[in-house]
Amino acid sequence: MLRNTLIHCFFFLSICGFSQSNDTIKVVKRIYQTNSIQDQDAPTIDGVLDEAAWDLVPWTADFIEKEPDENTPPSQQTKFKIVYDQKHLYVGFRCLDTEADKIEKRLSRRDGFQGDWVEINLDTYHDKRTGFSFTITAAGVKGDEFISRNGNNWDGSWNPIWYTATTIDDEGWWAEIKIPLSQLKFGKSKEQIWGLQVTRRLFRKEERSVWQRIPQDAPGWVSEFGELHGLLNIEPQKQLEIQPFGVTQLDTYEAEDGNSFRDGEDFKLNAGIDAKIGITNDLTLDLTVNPDFGQVEADPAAIALDGFQIFFEEQRPFFVENKNIFDYRFANNADNLFYSRRIGRSPQGNISTTDDDFADVPKNSTILGAAKFSGKTKDGWSIGVLESVTSREIATVEDVLGNRREAVVEPLTNYFVGRLQKDFNERNTYVGGIFTGVHRDLGDQLLIDLDNPASDESMELVGLRENALESSLRQSAYTGGFDFRHNWKDRKYFIEGNIVASHVTGSKEAITETQTSITHLFQRSDASHVEVDSSRTSLTGTGGKLTAGKSGGGNWRYDGGFYWRSPELELNDIGFLRQADEIQQFSNLRYLFLKPTKLYRRAEVAFNQFATFDFEGNYNRIQYRLFGFINYKNNWWTEVGLGHKPRIYGNTVLRGGPRWRFSDDNYAFLFFGSDRRKKFHFTVGYDGSRAAHNDYTYDRFVVRLNYQPLDALSVSFNPEFQINKDKTQYVATEDFGETPRYITGNIEQNTLSASIRINYTINPNLTIQYYGQPFISRGRYSNFNYVNNPLAKKLSDRITLYSPDQVSTRDDDYSIDENRDGLEDYDFDNPDFAFVQFRSNLVLRWEYIPGSEIFLVWSQGINGDGDAGNKLFKSLDNQILGQKPENTFVLKVTYRFIL
Repeated sequence: MLRNTLIHCFFFLSICGFSQSNDTIKVVKRIYQTNSIQDQDAPTIDGVLDEAAWDLVPWTADFIEKEPDENTPPSQQTKFKIVYDQKHLYVGFRCLDTEADKIEKRLSRRDGFQGDWVEINLDTYHDKRTGFSFTITAAGVKGDEFISRNGNNWDGSWNPIWYTATTIDDEGWWAEIKIPLSQLKFGKSKEQIWGLQVTRRLFRKEERSVWQRIPQDAPGWVSEFGELHGLLNIEPQKQLEIQPFGVTQLDTYEAEDGNSFRDGEDFKLNAGIDAKIGITNDLTLDLTVNPDFGQVEADPAAIALDGFQIFFEEQRPFFVENKNIFDYRFANNADNLFYSRRIGRSPQGNISTTDDDFADVPKNSTILGAAKFSGKTKDGWSIGVLESVTSREIATVEDVLGNRREAVVEPLTNYFVGRLQKDFNERNTYVGGIFTGVHRDLGDQLLIDLDNPASDESMELVGLRENALESSLRQSAYTGGFDFRHNWKDRKYFIEGNIVASHVTGSKEAITETQTSITHLFQRSDASHVEVDSSRTSLTGTGGKLTAGKSGGGNWRYDGGFYWRSPELELNDIGFLRQADEIQQFSNLRYLFLKPTKLYRRAEVAFNQFATFDFEGNYNRIQYRLFGFINYKNNWWTEVGLGHKPRIYGNTVLRGGPRWRFSDDNYAFLFFGSDRRKKFHFTVGYDGSRAAHNDYTYDRFVVRLNYQPLDALSVSFNPEFQINKDKTQYVATEDFGETPRYITGNIEQNTLSASIRINYTINPNLTIQYYGQPFISRGRYSNFNYVNNPLAKKLSDRITLYSPDQVSTRDDDYSIDENRDGLEDYDFDNPDFAFVQFRSNLVLRWEYIPGSEIFLVWSQGINGDGDAGNKLFKSLDNQILGQKPENTFVLKVTYRFIL
């Protein structure tokens, strides 16, 4: 183990020494000098720069090509001007084009970025890491994003209020924009100095040109901007916006006989308010009371046979705004101390029912209110504080006689997140910290007989269930962390790291359940470094990461490091953590082909490697991958990858059983696609893996079709088919005398899904969007077996197959007579499954005035368990096309007051 690790470290250090000879070319910073319009009338935003105010400043031009051939003259030149007053920044663009009839004017929804466009980026903090981006297309469609991590993250969820117009003439096109200073964040200073970049996309050539040259080997984006000077004595604008909303919702579904909770339709009225208050120009307080997320698109369907939770992206507007400030990724970058979807999650408590009972269970926890204080000061402090309270959720159970009782399925819960970072060393270094806290009120009684609350039977029910939530949920959870990054030599080299600690408390039952969850599995039979302690009422763990490398300069990029997550680390009350008890060493190497040739516009090759261990010292995994990408001269592209896993052990496969060895594995992927600018373009791809002796095989086939027959209409259809075959898929754990039997089987799982999108843009402020996804997954098991030597090299030595005379079926169970004495030794449920789902959203969105919107939403959903014996398309016909769907109709109206 040590020898392999030293070899990898030596390999990484050798790369570092070889690569440091390549230096970034020095580029002179450009400066644009703006001017106040003073007594002049403000420009009218009509796409025609004919007002006298524009004559106060000169045009600036001399753009340079960025892509594909960096540092060469662009095909078409671009000019711009910037003026300002005490309330607004005005920008005018002149996009010259000698073939004006070929300007592409494709319509799309906001942030669609279709066709020709021009964009201005403003680093108003001048921190060389973050910025505000405003994009306007030739068709007048707006795009706006918040830039972070020096251009490695562009967040389109930021939706400020600003104004724009475009016109086209024989010599090209014009764009004019007005940005309220209240939508930007900057410190108080006599003269503001902001980072500045302007980028133009010439669509028909897929050419990008920029005002400030940024070499292809630059270590980032924002750090390379030019500068905007001349902003004198502008007053920071304290933003105050209030946005009340009203919602009506009608749910229709197939009525269930005898179930008063499912009578065929439900009607709801709801209202709430969002507010944005500028405490200072740097720092903003966002508030929401009873938020509604009715227009949010449905999550994609997924099935996890490994037992781990599935990560879904946040889509709710309140949480996506300024989410970069609260972001605290560590370890493998999938784990995060703050996973906002924990707030308002589905209730976690269970209720006891009989076959004759009906239950009305809330789908999500109600967010009573939330507040978020966030921003960045001029002297480099990034601050984020979030506080939210979700209500106690109660389920109602009705028996066959009509008697009702209630059960608390989610307690009143408080969530808190505090985040702080500080830039220094001329913005080349930052340090930061984070603290999160969750506290639940678990003191509620859980069951009440509503018809006779004082009855003895009711009191007995209360006594039986009053501690149910306390037994399953943790009382409190706290995490803290420290992170840093240091860049040097013009940001070409970096070192960064973080460390986290967690502390959770609860009842003995809750902490025991935590120890035995799939994230921890302290009960593993062959693990000597962990054990289940049923007397514990708390757990404390740590994790972290340290990495260093080269992020710019020349053709080479590399990084390497390690991370760890201790066995006791627990983040899932407000964060996201799939698996604890892991140490990983990793290294990555990339070579970039920076100059285009007759064959390609750009290309790269990469190699990466990682090895994992657990805290007992077991060497569990080593993996190598080679990757290549090429964007051809005609804008078609290909990416390909090969991987080899010569060593694979898993601590979680047998769900608390011993460590398990997988057969050696090789995998590959190949994707290619046509020019994405064309009215019709496609992507076709495959990825798959093969274990030795076909002990495991996986195949995934992907097709993505996109068609835009009209400037206003686009259609995409993305079918995907997966085949998963595993000879040792975990099924169950059963007792056999004093020896547990870990039962696996040969699974063949087929999954078919397709996402369908139709976007029709009537004008940039009025759009109709449709999203639908049918999803079918069927798994059939055979050749059941039990584990006898989980670490054996050959599969035949790892397991013992049951013979036909040992297995019999009864109802929907398998009965095992292992010792062949004619008596059942144990049984397990038939694991075959067929899951069918269809979800769709049809959304009409009208921004009738800037910042104020009307949403009309029609959502449909069908969920069902199909017949595992059917073919996939028969399940599609029976379970989706043959079912009556559930419908939700939502009308939401918002009005944004700017005070």
